[in-house]
Amino acid sequence: MVYRRHVEIEGILNGMVMKWFPRYNYILASKSPRRQQLLQSLGIEFEVRVKEVNEIFPPQLSNYDVPVFLAELKSHPFIGSLGKKDLLITADTIVCLGDEILGKPADEKEARLMLQKLSGNDHEVISGVCLTTSKKKSSFYAVTDVRFKTLTNREIDFYIKQFKPFDKAGGYGIQEWIGAIGITQIKGSFYNVMGLPIQKLYEEIQKF
Repeated sequence: MVYRRHVEIEGILNGMVMKWFPRYNYILASKSPRRQQLLQSLGIEFEVRVKEVNEIFPPQLSNYDVPVFLAELKSHPFIGSLGKKDLLITADTIVCLGDEILGKPADEKEARLMLQKLSGNDHEVISGVCLTTSKKKSSFYAVTDVRFKTLTNREIDFYIKQFKPFDKAGGYGIQEWIGAIGITQIKGSFYNVMGLPIQKLYEEIQKF
């Protein structure tokens, strides 16, 4: 799957460009519309290429190493096919409640159980990002602390039925209704919770 996404930002359409920003053929290896939206907000043109991988990680990894491992894993199918000016961006995001990693819920029952666990508690959202060219690779992670109020069963059921968060780690999207009514505190990047720590990515690309 390959398509080019053109950035529709007023400053760029008027001829304004970030002359200091590295000139690559940027490739985002993600089907996530949220990651595509966030990368677009940087003001760069990129294309999306998706290659499926089996997202399995060694059980001995720490919570902070898991999303980095998975982000690097997602880059493996592209090895040998990147051009000299290509920069591949792969990412993965997990939700951690203590030592427990909450993945994407398989169904309503699992989504309800996840939100009941998160209700009234603090949790961490950790995103790993991998930058890859034909010659080098660099990875990093970002952490955001999030606190939910005590959610009622009515609120949880309403959210699940209306928003069907089965493609989201932890069973919720911070940018959706549940985030607006349920999140009382956040420490770190809001965009990291959406799936891409865009400010840190901006800095890491310039250092890369």
